[in-house]
Formats: sequence, structure tokens, C-alpha cells
Amino acid sequence: MEGDRHHPTVSMPSPEQARWFAEEVQVHEALLRSWLRSRFPALSDVDDVVQEAMTRVWRAHEAGPVESAKAFLFSTAQNLAIDEMRRRKIVTFEPVAEMAELSVYAEGPSAADVAARNQELEILTKAIQQLPDRCRQVLTLRKIYGLSQKEIAQQLGISEHTVEAQVGNGMRRCAEFLARHGLP
Repeated sequence: MEGDRHHPTVSMPSPEQARWFAEEVQVHEALLRSWLRSRFPALSDVDDVVQEAMTRVWRAHEAGPVESAKAFLFSTAQNLAIDEMRRRKIVTFEPVAEMAELSVYAEGPSAADVAARNQELEILTKAIQQLPDRCRQVLTLRKIYGLSQKEIAQQLGISEHTVEAQVGNGMRRCAEFLARHGLP
């Protein structure tokens, strides 16, 4: 049977390849699933993202050595989750740059770290939700989606100066909200 882009033909792995996959990739499946649920609570199907990420790590390993299967697995899953949420226009409130620094790449966060991070995320979400509509929209496009001021201005039909002012206003108001809740 010829493979297509949705169902590629997969050759039978050698015992060595199967061992590598079990020891380097599959052992992280439960942690990955938990991590995705905590970081992307609006993700519609965590299992699909996990499966696709594992498949991509497998394919990369078939093409050549994979330095850190765990790091590759988590970064692949993160990118897949972000892509799905962008397609569905769901906003995450955690900058991608911070996600790359997460300790999950090394050892995985403790339950206390996850709980604290979720609480911080909840407070940040409330801060953003309390912004006026235009300010929230501009801040989300700038800080979450990483659009430039020019792109936001074009997309929303406003001036770049207005975008700059709205971002500044939104950041100031969020910082004040977070400070009232004991966060830096």
C-alpha cells in the first residue's frame, strides 16, 4: 500500500530502533501529555498532538541521529499545539520564548511549579480580560502572536501610533493588576 501525507507507509523497525524509541521517546509520553494539558488547556485533542510529535521524532531519527529525543519531542509538541491554536484562533497567554526555557526539557516541572505557573497564568488571563476591547486585541496580537506594530495597524485599520499607545497602556494596566495580586 502506497503511503500518502496522512497515512505514510512505515517500515518495520529494527529491534535497535524499537528499543531507542521505547527508551528515548515513549518514556516521556505521560509527562508530555500532562505538560500539554497544563500549558494548552484549550487544546482540543492532546492525544493527536502527542502522537504527531512522536511520529515526527521517529521520522527525524530515521533520517539521522537525534541529539536529545526528549527536548525534540517537547519542542515539536509545543509547536504543533501552537499551530493548532493559531488555526483555531485560540489565544495562549504564555510567550513562546518563555516556553523554551521551561525545565521540562531537562527534568520536568514539579507539581508545585505547575500549580504556581497555572495560578500565575490564571491571574494574567484575568488581567488581560479586564482590558478594554481594543487594548486587549492589540496587546494580544503584539505580545502573543508577535505581530509587528505595522502589521497590527494594517490588520485593525488603525495608526501605528495608536498600536504603540495601546500596547503601552495594556502592559501598564496588566503590570498594575499583577502587582495587586502579588506577582512581579
